[in-house]
Amino acid sequence: MYNEAEHPLIESTLPQEQGSNIDDSLLHRTCLESKKLWHIAGPSIFSRLAMFSITVVTQSFAGHLGDLNLAAISIACTVLISITFGFLLGMASALETLCGQAYGARQYHMLGVYLQRSWVVLFLSSILLLPMFVFATPMLKFIGQPPEVAEQAGLVAIWLIPFHLSFPFQFTLQRFLQCQLKTNVVALVSGVALVIHVLLSWIFVYKMKVGIVGTALSIDFSWWVSVMGMLGYTLFGGCPQSWTGFSAEAFVGLWEFFKLSLASGVMLALENFYYRLLLIVSGYMHNSEIAIDALSVCVTIYGWESMIPLGFLAATGVRTSNELGAGNAKEAKFATVVSVVNTVIVGFIFWLIIVAFNEKLAMIFTSSSSVIQMVNELALLLAFTILLNCIQPVLSGVAVGSGRQAVVAYINIGSYYVVGLPLGVLLGWLLPSPIVGMWIGMMSGTVVQTLILTIITMRYDWEKEVRKAQIFIKEETTSNQ
Repeated sequence: MYNEAEHPLIESTLPQEQGSNIDDSLLHRTCLESKKLWHIAGPSIFSRLAMFSITVVTQSFAGHLGDLNLAAISIACTVLISITFGFLLGMASALETLCGQAYGARQYHMLGVYLQRSWVVLFLSSILLLPMFVFATPMLKFIGQPPEVAEQAGLVAIWLIPFHLSFPFQFTLQRFLQCQLKTNVVALVSGVALVIHVLLSWIFVYKMKVGIVGTALSIDFSWWVSVMGMLGYTLFGGCPQSWTGFSAEAFVGLWEFFKLSLASGVMLALENFYYRLLLIVSGYMHNSEIAIDALSVCVTIYGWESMIPLGFLAATGVRTSNELGAGNAKEAKFATVVSVVNTVIVGFIFWLIIVAFNEKLAMIFTSSSSVIQMVNELALLLAFTILLNCIQPVLSGVAVGSGRQAVVAYINIGSYYVVGLPLGVLLGWLLPSPIVGMWIGMMSGTVVQTLILTIITMRYDWEKEVRKAQIFIKEETTSNQ
């Protein structure tokens, strides 16, 4: 059990207290920082895996209803939901900057104000995104999806609207609790929601025979269970210092909050949707249903594993913002290095798993031999994609912790959509397999993005970031008094 009394997550670096740390070995400091990191990342990874697994379970049940149903739920979840999921999740990451720095500076009352501001901004944003679900069928037909798949996915999209509307509350409550190191609560609520979802899916699909609509209803209910659990904990005494009730201050400074949230939303939405473009391209292929199904399996496994780097992104954002808010520049820098090392190790382990068990991956989702064979052919590409994507989320977490989401948004646009996507189209045209060629080209965008973020992070002036954080916190505290 992690002992915060012995190893506090926020340590003072006043001169008189630094002497005892000078003789600490690098190994000891690394182990200590890893404990702090995993104290946040462990439950955060579990909660993300649990909530993403709800979608995976839904696709698995739909896949055993038939290839068309798997294609429909896959398109709805990995195209429509991934856009709104990535955008709103990114917008919520603004709380990692604001709440993390406020917590580090011990301005606890500001966390509740920031939470309420995020509810206003994200819920209005989710309403503006609703036309994507209402007009899903014509939109999917327009981008080249087969008519029967587009029609079925459009039906699913309507029933997934409650799922979409849970995002503003799910993501913000998760970060609000996470920044206060109440990650075990988030993990517990997410685990309960996953268990309920598996039970509901089995009842709706196999007992009540509701079909594809039943799978959508079960995912709606399960995500709102998670929201209600975290909201109940927050409102009824779980956060006495940071939640002091609803406040009119939530409507002050909404435009500034929106600008920071928008940058975060663009940053993660572009990243989250990038590899899902392969699904859209697959709609133009021969045997498009099989291609969509195979790629949806690969994209789902990729998304499943990416919850781990995203957990490290969140943990790095919290650790960095906490230390910056507390005035500890050296500790913020060291936390970044340790987080990168940890996530690379985890990414390599998953690379080995996919390479070793590539023939069994698709069997989780389908019994179609054609789909299983295509997934086997793409498994090695999937393994290297996962390995490449284990570093840049941590580096993005540093940007989140220091409030530089807009910088990462521009890097994502350039790396993914100026370099990776055009190169992917070119290689897809030149190589025998269009999907393999496009995938390899898009991986180059990830390489470029990682290199740029690495250079920026290495050149950070951490003392300057501390001064910026402390000035911002002082201004926010003064304006809300």
